[in-house]
Amino acid sequence: QVQLVESGGGLVQAGGSLRLSCAASGFTFSFSSYATSWYRQAPGKERELVAGITSFGSSTNYADSVKGRFTISRDNAKHMVYLQMNSLKPEDTAIYYCNSKRGARGYWGQGTQVTVSS
Repeated sequence: QVQLVESGGGLVQAGGSLRLSCAASGFTFSFSSYATSWYRQAPGKERELVAGITSFGSSTNYADSVKGRFTISRDNAKHMVYLQMNSLKPEDTAIYYCNSKRGARGYWGQGTQVTVSS
């Protein structure tokens, strides 16, 4: 059974940093063949894409709101994807979700809360 488990969230002051981790297990195909992304959802708002990384990590993309502050990376040998978040702002407060996708099939984690105080 496929599992994506996020961790690393918490409460941090504006300007601080957090590193989120997504641990993947149970995939039918090699984890390295799945593109993985981080999404977030703030209260009362729709879920939005934050950052994505291709299956072998050759390409990344970011929402304009996080460019230059967040970095997505992956370690396929460990079945892990990371989101390094620097210079955090109160508007980054949200539940952060990991998503892995191969073709039309995608999987979600349960999310980890990030709260940035001003």
